[in-house]
Amino acid sequence: MGELGLGLQKIIKAAPSKALVIRINLVFLAFFLVIYASLLLRPSSSAYFQNTASLVRCSLRECHHKVEKGVKMEAVLEETEAMKPKRKRNLTMLEVPSFIDEIGGGVKIGMLNFEDEDYSEWEKHGETIPIHFQRVSELFVWKDLFPEWIDEEEEIDGPICPEIPMPDFSKYDDLDLIVAKLPCEYPVDGWARDVFRLQVHLIVANLAVKNGKRDWNWRTKVVFLSKCRPMLEVFRCNDLVKQEGEWWYYEPEITRLEEKVSLPIGSCNLALPLWGQGNDEVFDVSKIQQATSTAKREAYVTVLHSSESYVCGAITLAQSLLKTGTNRDLILLLDRSITKPKRDSLKAAGWQLRFIKRIRNPRAEKGTYNEYNYSKFRLWQITDYDKVIFIDADILVLKNIDLLFHFPQMTATGNDIWIFNSGIMVIEPSNCTFKLLMNKRKEIFSYNGGDQGFLNEVFVWWHRLPRRVNFLKNFWANSTVETGLKSQLFAADPPKVYSIHYLGLKPWHCYRDYDCNWDIGDQRVYASDVAHQRWWKFYDAMDEKLQQQCGLTERRKIELDWDRKMAEKEGFQDEHWKINITDPRRNFLIN
Repeated sequence: MGELGLGLQKIIKAAPSKALVIRINLVFLAFFLVIYASLLLRPSSSAYFQNTASLVRCSLRECHHKVEKGVKMEAVLEETEAMKPKRKRNLTMLEVPSFIDEIGGGVKIGMLNFEDEDYSEWEKHGETIPIHFQRVSELFVWKDLFPEWIDEEEEIDGPICPEIPMPDFSKYDDLDLIVAKLPCEYPVDGWARDVFRLQVHLIVANLAVKNGKRDWNWRTKVVFLSKCRPMLEVFRCNDLVKQEGEWWYYEPEITRLEEKVSLPIGSCNLALPLWGQGNDEVFDVSKIQQATSTAKREAYVTVLHSSESYVCGAITLAQSLLKTGTNRDLILLLDRSITKPKRDSLKAAGWQLRFIKRIRNPRAEKGTYNEYNYSKFRLWQITDYDKVIFIDADILVLKNIDLLFHFPQMTATGNDIWIFNSGIMVIEPSNCTFKLLMNKRKEIFSYNGGDQGFLNEVFVWWHRLPRRVNFLKNFWANSTVETGLKSQLFAADPPKVYSIHYLGLKPWHCYRDYDCNWDIGDQRVYASDVAHQRWWKFYDAMDEKLQQQCGLTERRKIELDWDRKMAEKEGFQDEHWKINITDPRRNFLIN
């Protein structure tokens, strides 16, 4: 009985401890059941992964995600970003230039490309709004925007431009001031042709057009931080209000900026289409003429200096322009090397004469062809005109090109790689731009030693015209197909090209019987009897007094006869050197 009582006491003592264990186990079980249930009921995150591809695509365009399954992706992303801990960085304090005080306080300031700067000091002047954008890929290079060749004639699929990522402009309204930091790799070779640099410029330009507040003069306020000057092609020299150290303050005209951002982002597409979209019909240029207001002061301009050898070309150029029915002024810039009889004929042809002082190329050797070709910079001093179209004196215009006045500086045709041809250019005169060109004469290296190479280093962002506007007389492919196609275009009547640019030896420097480029080995790529005959056909329709300025000199006759002998010696198979010369100018030489 005693042993039984002792065992019962042990059982009674152990009972509470077992109950406690059971209660603890029940608590743990309930806890795990709650967690399991919460996992089952939690909304799936698959919507994010399903939309990843569209998010990447939309980073390159202005687009918004639809609400799917009650989840709006934009809100999810913003919420996720807000929950992320802020990463502490050693930021550089961004100074505020003194001229900001003149702009006033209480303004909305868009801040672009300042991720590594602390711009809290700017908050004293108003609300700072960071502009979010995706930086363009480093694999995206300049030649992607400015290819050497594009499918202008739409023989395959037509020209296509790549996309440069832009912000969602709908998020940024009524910005009083846009401030941006520009990348600058100067003096690294090719620094000016930096796609990221262009991207920042284009974002700022689009922000100004779409989101910038206008003043009474229809201008907005833009400030750049850069050790390099902002791109002259986007933000005009005339729009620069102040410069303070590396700060550049602009008040650009919105209408001009709007015109520029509406054009293709590079020469990868035509500023002036040849064909209507989706059909084989010639593009209706009246659409451009109606959409763009015509400036009041416009002119065609060419330049003669140092020699009278291009006087005949300038005369035929003026006559060809007038024949197209243009009512724009014809301005000829010339120096005193052009004698009075020649000047009188130039005036009779239709030119208004303006004398200039030649500008020497500091890199050219004395007495060379390129010694004074920087005289073309004088074009920017014709400030009594809003816009001018420069045309080389070795060009014959066949169709009216007045519609080119509807395009901004710098608009031209392509030449090689990302280079434009300076034979026909749309220019906006500006004394400020002229001074800038003069100041860069010693700094810039021209790839060809001339004005074309120089201007291509200043205006790296340009707009492509169809090659039919400035149709070069050359045959680089040296193929039967190329020769046949170009010969057909040279001869077409009514004309299918707007002008012919006579590269190589000029028609008036040859016998009219054939193109004398055939007689010189390295000039044969410029030889075309069809284009040659086209020029002489126009010559025959001119007044006889004007024709007299296209005569041959004794020296030139000797050179032509010598070249014919050398061609015979070389045994050129085309045998142009055998052609009997009937050109009457051979018997009536000029001094």
